[in-house]
Amino acid sequence: MLITVAGEKKEYKDGLTLPELIELEDVETPQYVTVSINDEFVLTENRDTTVLKEGDSVEFLYFMGGGC
Repeated sequence: MLITVAGEKKEYKDGLTLPELIELEDVETPQYVTVSINDEFVLTENRDTTVLKEGDSVEFLYFMGGGC
């Protein structure tokens, strides 16, 4: 199946779960990353059971604090 990850189209096996994708993409500090699929945030309680499908667009978002 073809999905877009961080703006890049990639081929993955059918039935790929979000935790599998996080591992395959070697996401840094996965416990702190926020994930959006098709511009909708994935709730923490749904991460382990989310299955990706053909054409999905996935973004990994890191929020950082800062400022003066």
